[in-house]
Amino acid sequence: MAERTLIDSRAMIDAHGDFLYRFALARVGHQDVAEDLVQETFLAALQGTYRESGPAAERRWMIGIMKHKVVDYFRKQSKEPIQHPDAPDGQSTEEDFLADGHWKPNAAAMQAWPEQPDGLVERRQFWDTLAGCMERLPPRAAQVFTLRELDGLDTENICALLQLTLTNFSVILHRARKQLRDCLADRYFGLPQEGGEL
Repeated sequence: MAERTLIDSRAMIDAHGDFLYRFALARVGHQDVAEDLVQETFLAALQGTYRESGPAAERRWMIGIMKHKVVDYFRKQSKEPIQHPDAPDGQSTEEDFLADGHWKPNAAAMQAWPEQPDGLVERRQFWDTLAGCMERLPPRAAQVFTLRELDGLDTENICALLQLTLTNFSVILHRARKQLRDCLADRYFGLPQEGGEL
């Protein structure tokens, strides 16, 4: 087991600050909240130690701390009243999804997007656009999408965390996926939207 490593706070901020900010912003969708989460992550990191060595190990460790901070943020948000409750947007989204939540093969948005998904992960413009689209989602929809699709939490844990029924969770996730798909198609990929503007 590697010896505990002392952390140089300045070097840690320089090495991971921008990445952690984008990571947080893509999940919470608000710049001020993302900044607070980054500060909380650095504070927790400076108070702790990690046992592996090297920048990749340090980055994994910092991401782990950030994921816990994001979940804590959503947990606190779920206990506060929502100012903009989820409401039907006048569009039916169920027709685009199979019963298991996957896109139907003949959904209208099955046009070819100009880039491969693997290449998008590292692109700052994509993450900035995603964060902008997430800001336009109702707060609960953004929370559900973030926890399920970005952080990979399972449905049961999300329902318990946000105090949702399985049916409510499914409807919120379907709406969030459709709205984000339309927003990204318009704002990032330049494709016409299927539904109304986000």
